[in-house]
Amino acid sequence: MYILIAVVVLAIITISIFNRLIRYRFLVREAFSGIDVQLKRRHDLIPKIVDTVKGYAQYESKLLENITSMRSQLVSASAVKDKSKIENDLSQALKSIFALAEAYPDLKANQSFLDLQKTVSEIEDQIQMARRYYNGTVRDYNIMAAAFPGNLVAAVFNFKAEEFFEIEYATERQVPGVDFSNQETK
Repeated sequence: MYILIAVVVLAIITISIFNRLIRYRFLVREAFSGIDVQLKRRHDLIPKIVDTVKGYAQYESKLLENITSMRSQLVSASAVKDKSKIENDLSQALKSIFALAEAYPDLKANQSFLDLQKTVSEIEDQIQMARRYYNGTVRDYNIMAAAFPGNLVAAVFNFKAEEFFEIEYATERQVPGVDFSNQETK
């Protein structure tokens, strides 16, 4: 009789932990989709930014090509770690483009460029909030999967730890140096 009660209690506890792990797994996926939406919004702005800057900053074609290339790389990146590294590089490159405005007064005064700059800044804020939410859900999931007795259920049902989305926030970076002294003029 006591063995049957112990088995039933153990089964209830296991089912409860399993269901919590499933819940956290879906929260992690939902949180990542929030990041993905904001990143897509930013990626959709990149061609507009590149086109706007091209007319003013003819000597920055390498930077513009790198940004376009990074945007393409993101399509094939599937792992969180890969995406976060490319996104980090892309954010740095976008920061460099906006630093160019200081060297090109006409670009700095261009209303389209200013609107794009403002929109990217707003999207960066949204990415930061989505990243915090995602990393919080990953933290909760990983704690559940690593702490006793959740770790036992996680091991049996193959729940693996999730990776954090490590991307720096644009305003936390140092302003990159821009040197035009070696540029040829046409």
